[in-house]
Amino acid sequence: MRRVIPLAAVLAAAVLPASATAIVGFHSPSGNIRCDILKSGVRCDIGQKSWQSPAQPGSCEFDWGQSIGLGRQGKAHFLCVSDATEPGRELAYGDSIARHRFRCKSLSSGVRCVNKRNGHGFRLSRESYRFF
Repeated sequence: MRRVIPLAAVLAAAVLPASATAIVGFHSPSGNIRCDILKSGVRCDIGQKSWQSPAQPGSCEFDWGQSIGLGRQGKAHFLCVSDATEPGRELAYGDSIARHRFRCKSLSSGVRCVNKRNGHGFRLSRESYRFF
């Protein structure tokens, strides 16, 4: 038996705002750091950096050392990625974005993101990175 969905329901779904799981993207005023916040975590990519990334694991066949992730559980870590984050909107120095359990703040010294539930996070800048 075929299930029929009324046209009104389809049209209503098409005009509703994006779901709470939609990606929220932003970049630092310099454009050097770009981040995405999702319900499942945060990812930030950095373009130019003066620090050395840890050695690329043998299991990573893609780009390594330019992307940091923070999930719903656990600590921040480097990501093995084959894509890039979108630029998103500019997040002015001193401003922050909070979505789901994550908060990221744009600082003149870089970007700081934290999981508000467990306190784990990272700070990322051209000069350094730090996991906490």
